[in-house]
Amino acid sequence: MTRYSLALALAGLSFMITVIWGQPLIRILRHLKIGKEIRVEGPERHFTKFGTPTMGGVMIVVPVVLITLMMNASSVIGVTSVLGRSIMLPMLVLVLYAILGAVDDWEGLRGKRRGLGMRAGTKFFFQWLLAIGTAWGLYYILDVPNLYLPGFKNEIELSPFFYIPVSAFIIVLSSNAVNLTDGLDGLAGLITATAMATYGGIALLQGQVFIARFCFTVVGAIFGFLWFNVHPAMLFMGDTGSLALGATLGVVALMTGQWVLLPVIAIIPMSTTLSVVLQVSYFKMTGGKRLFKMAPLHHHFELLGWSETQIVQRFWLIGLLAAMIGVALAVV
Repeated sequence: MTRYSLALALAGLSFMITVIWGQPLIRILRHLKIGKEIRVEGPERHFTKFGTPTMGGVMIVVPVVLITLMMNASSVIGVTSVLGRSIMLPMLVLVLYAILGAVDDWEGLRGKRRGLGMRAGTKFFFQWLLAIGTAWGLYYILDVPNLYLPGFKNEIELSPFFYIPVSAFIIVLSSNAVNLTDGLDGLAGLITATAMATYGGIALLQGQVFIARFCFTVVGAIFGFLWFNVHPAMLFMGDTGSLALGATLGVVALMTGQWVLLPVIAIIPMSTTLSVVLQVSYFKMTGGKRLFKMAPLHHHFELLGWSETQIVQRFWLIGLLAAMIGVALAVV
């Protein structure tokens, strides 16, 4: 079996496992009454989503961890090369950010800050703490490619004093970007799966087979989650999924050395984040005026009259085209 077919086979296996255990998980979440809280200031049509089970990121994380551990058992105990063991880092990032997101989700459902979740400062602190540790590991332990630029074949070596803070920023930015994108049924899942598959393809072209296998395993699990998350959604990923997938996407981008292409490949999450920054900045500068009808960006188009499925499909088409451009830039 070639490295390409095995990567695709893992995606299929991950998809099947996720779909099989998805329905029982939804029943458990409903029994525990872990349902979505809806923002009062959000679009009115979202009130119909109230009570839909959330924290569905668990549905993605568990199959990915199981398959990754099974496929890399010998790497974990040090039998194979550092390339095999390297895949443990993005898996660990996926798990740790999922735990952070789960705490945030739980605080918003059952904690003292019901409907709000963790305080932003607390969440950012732990995001940065995990990101700095990850960036240090990427540079000093795994010795991943520092940077590739489109049009240049040779790796650009970077100082750790530059690489580590920039890498940590990318991980935190990517984590929050996917989190902000997670506002419509299927949107965050489709966009993240496309970006992850793109970096999996880039890793294959680089010969980084272990990273590619991990990426496609994640893609399969996301597709399995989307089986239940497409409109009308039976389940939301919550911060448990969005924070974890975003951070993992940032790590994978860094491991390929093609992280400068992340704003292209993940154009929808980055644009969504930019819309929030612009909205808040414009609101403060103009004393209360709004640049968009509502931020994040997808809510702006909702208030313009686009249906939820129209926004998701059109955003995904843009994301798919941007991913194709990203691959082209990576191989020039």
